[in-house]
Amino acid sequence: MPKLEENQISAVSRIFSTTVIKELARHGKSVLLKRLLKESFLLNTIPESETIRQVFEVGFSLLKNKQNRNEYIYKSALIEKLLLGVHNLQTASMLTEFRVENCKADFVILNGTATAYEIKSERDSLSRLESQIKAYSKVFAKVNIIVGENHLDSVLLMVPKEIGVLKLSNRYQISTIREGLEEPGRTCPATIFESLQLKESKAILEDLEIKTPEVPNTQMYANLKSIFLTLNPIDAHYGMVRILKKTRNLISRKGLINNLPLSLQAVALTTPLRKRDHQRLISAMETPIHDAIKWT
Repeated sequence: MPKLEENQISAVSRIFSTTVIKELARHGKSVLLKRLLKESFLLNTIPESETIRQVFEVGFSLLKNKQNRNEYIYKSALIEKLLLGVHNLQTASMLTEFRVENCKADFVILNGTATAYEIKSERDSLSRLESQIKAYSKVFAKVNIIVGENHLDSVLLMVPKEIGVLKLSNRYQISTIREGLEEPGRTCPATIFESLQLKESKAILEDLEIKTPEVPNTQMYANLKSIFLTLNPIDAHYGMVRILKKTRNLISRKGLINNLPLSLQAVALTTPLRKRDHQRLISAMETPIHDAIKWT
């Protein structure tokens, strides 16, 4: 493959956006995907008799090259090798872009515990890493950083010993450089509360057999938070895990991702999609490129 310009890499990256996936799922076509195909080099390297499925596979293969890797590639590796490799959708769930204080956790796996993964790809800066770790440690029992080779030495020096460090190799394999410690007792119930939806906070209290206050809606937030402030951190953390595994369950996506290319599993699991649109998305993968470039 030829060396790509930045604008071409950007165009290939955007092929895996939620906007493209939503358009394909709702309409069986995507005008944005048609435009991105023209902005990237892909039309010059894939025969027009091939299908849209091949576009995603070739684009993903290109982005896996270490000079092009972005957050999406890292999320895909975590999903393929950890969520679906070590765990499965029956026993584990995940969160992406989960807000904690002024940060968003890139990727969280919920199984018996909650483990956050902060991604620092070859194209990322480490400038916010320390503040991100401090925030995530208030909500998740275990925090890992997953990096490329270029960041490894710096991250090992920057982050506390209890934080795990993983590396995504040039061969797209995840290796554990330093095992993170699971410490639910250091989490902060108030921060956990602030990261959740109110209905999830209520469910946690009910799960812990704590009566929720009967107050007007305008007073509910303050009253719930005052109760969370009294919780044991371990109880709050594992209550959060139990409830989020139910409210953020992904088992309904199993049939969808089993029928999509590996390259699309990450965006298919993280994009809100109606169940009735799943088959349309799967069918769109078989659209010949020569038809796709005529989409209007």
